[in-house]
Amino acid sequence: MNQVAGRRGRTERWLIRFPRTLPLAIFLLVAMITLLSVITIERGEDARAAAQLRTRAMAIAAALEQRANDSSAYLRAGAALLATLDDIQPDRFRRFVSELRLDESYRSGEGIGWASVVYPDQIATFDALMEQEHPGQHVRLYPRPDGSHPFAVPVTFLEPDSERNRLALGFDMYSEPVRRSAMLDAERLARPTTSGKVVLAQEGSGSAPGFVIYMPVFEAAPGGRRLRGFIYSPFNARDFLESALALEDADTLSVRLYDGDAEPGRLLAEVAGAGPQTKSVARQVSIANSPWVVEIGKAGSEGLSGLALLTLVFGLLVAALLLALLRVLTQQAIEDEATLKWFEEQASIRNSLTRELNHRVKNTLANVLSIIALTRRRAKKVEDFADGLDGRIRALSATHDLLTQSDWGTTPIRAVVQAELLPYAQAGDHVVDMVGPDIELAPNDALSLGLAVHELATNAAKYGALSQAGGTVSVHWRLIAESLVRIEWQESGGPPVPQDRGRGFGTDLIERIVAHELRNPVKLEFLPEGVRCELTIPVRRPSEFAIRAPRREGGPGGED
Repeated sequence: MNQVAGRRGRTERWLIRFPRTLPLAIFLLVAMITLLSVITIERGEDARAAAQLRTRAMAIAAALEQRANDSSAYLRAGAALLATLDDIQPDRFRRFVSELRLDESYRSGEGIGWASVVYPDQIATFDALMEQEHPGQHVRLYPRPDGSHPFAVPVTFLEPDSERNRLALGFDMYSEPVRRSAMLDAERLARPTTSGKVVLAQEGSGSAPGFVIYMPVFEAAPGGRRLRGFIYSPFNARDFLESALALEDADTLSVRLYDGDAEPGRLLAEVAGAGPQTKSVARQVSIANSPWVVEIGKAGSEGLSGLALLTLVFGLLVAALLLALLRVLTQQAIEDEATLKWFEEQASIRNSLTRELNHRVKNTLANVLSIIALTRRRAKKVEDFADGLDGRIRALSATHDLLTQSDWGTTPIRAVVQAELLPYAQAGDHVVDMVGPDIELAPNDALSLGLAVHELATNAAKYGALSQAGGTVSVHWRLIAESLVRIEWQESGGPPVPQDRGRGFGTDLIERIVAHELRNPVKLEFLPEGVRCELTIPVRRPSEFAIRAPRREGGPGGED
């Protein structure tokens, strides 16, 4: 058994020691690894999505800058042409714009316009020109100059000629601070410059944000050059943004265009994407010499990605399978352990039974040898020897039967006495009285009591109370101490007991063998009215006589 126990694996021992903790710990470990894998996959997906979003932001920013650069190129070309003309006439400006083919290559803009510099003494001339070009429409410079600025820069021409663009004719752009600042920067830098956020005059009563790109036009003057006016392009901000997004597949993106920093008050245009935007990236763009910011947002997935979800399901499935497998292995290990203990217990019982059998056989043989020796010594005839030996062996056999029925455990006093007096108790011409509590005796003590009762009953049947009608045998027992019981045998109603009688084998058997086995003296009296005998027997704890209980060698309560 020790070799079998030694071959058990370490894992099996851990399973037996921690039948619930170990499977649960492995399940949690696999689940944690799965969770870390899912987190890593999700972070990778987020990084990939962020990289894709940055790439899209770069593409959209490049498209916006391309649109602005195209417009700036047209304005540079127009400024170069207008600088060579002595007089800028409507027909010549209209022909120039038509040759640019704006319908095909100038998407998102409101057109191209010319705004001449008008000094205070030229206001009447400008109004006359507007009346001549647009008879009956009462186009004139507005708002009227108040003298706070050295000149005005009203919209003179704006192509294409449409109802929307005619709303802007005559508007003094120099009177508005945002436009004026852009025109001053353009004059100083002599290159296309974008205004800040404005509402175009074409909007009328509307409030849609827009912006204007200005390119200054100079003419030669004594000592240098003089500002002649501005060729410009007005833009509706949303149209400008949508024209750039048309170059990119931005249906799922949210795009915001800011004039400068990304602040709510500087928002020029916004194109909302599909779904709530959870990821965004901002990128600075240069629109005609002005730093703007474009912010691109993308709707993130509400749940896990496909790969992360697959990893989670697979990991949990593996963890569940491992848990089930470990539970099966744990149950098998526990059953193996229980089987091994059962085999060990059976081996221990077998060894105990073998030792017990050897002990009982030795005691029984010793008793038989003593009985044979005493019987032979006292017998005068072979028949007497055979009869005496037969009766005593039968007495031992009866008590052995009782012990066998109790698996050689403890045996009640009443059962031992009844087994020996049963033939006499059934007779109708005498009385057997047995009184006493339920007290259990150890196997050897029961054998000794059986022999003593057999000898007393045999003597009473031959010479005493059981030898004639009307005789009575009383067997009473009681506890006289916690571990001692006293049994009293009393005969009455029989023939008088002779006082000059000799010692017989029964007397020797009781006073020598029984007293020796019980380790207490036996009081045997042959009174005239009947034999009286007192036996003092130890009462030992039942657990110490159970077959499967461990033996306590030499202990005071142990069984000999």
